[in-house]
Amino acid sequence: MTTPKDNRKVNSKAMTILITFAIALMLFAVVVAMQPADFRVARSIIIAAPSSSVFPLVDDLHKFQDWSPWAKIDPTCQTAFEGPSAGTGAIFTWAGNNKVGEGRMTITQSRPSELIQMKLDFIRPFKATNMAEFTFEPEGNQTKVTWSMSGKRNFFFKAFGLFMDCDKMIAPDFEKGLASLKVIAE
Repeated sequence: MTTPKDNRKVNSKAMTILITFAIALMLFAVVVAMQPADFRVARSIIIAAPSSSVFPLVDDLHKFQDWSPWAKIDPTCQTAFEGPSAGTGAIFTWAGNNKVGEGRMTITQSRPSELIQMKLDFIRPFKATNMAEFTFEPEGNQTKVTWSMSGKRNFFFKAFGLFMDCDKMIAPDFEKGLASLKVIAE
């Protein structure tokens, strides 16, 4: 038989655990909220070809699959195109397996042999809107191509970032894609 004194001890321990858990949860929320809201991942490669030869391989979304690292991950990925095949307004949509996900890529700015900016709307596995950018810098008879992605991180992605490094997740794919682009362009 339990006594009122025993019940007070059990209630006191339960309350201590509950308060400790609430404080830990609040501290975690504060740490997450303090994380940077913006992220940027970028990788570059030198390609032994003039920017006028490299640029069309990125600007024409029909050619994107030739060097895209994700095309190799899911060869059965369903793709579609809208608008012009290249330049501002060109749209590429995809729906693939869990590694590739589903989304839409729209070229928002295209300056021949200099810059391509794209809006990336991811539908799954996570909804997000980010910007991708390709810059083409002449270096003699070669071109330095930089591929970057940037965006805003909501609370969920800030918390996710405490355990998973966005750069380490995305950068290897950028490096594979740029290496494939180099092979095709050279």
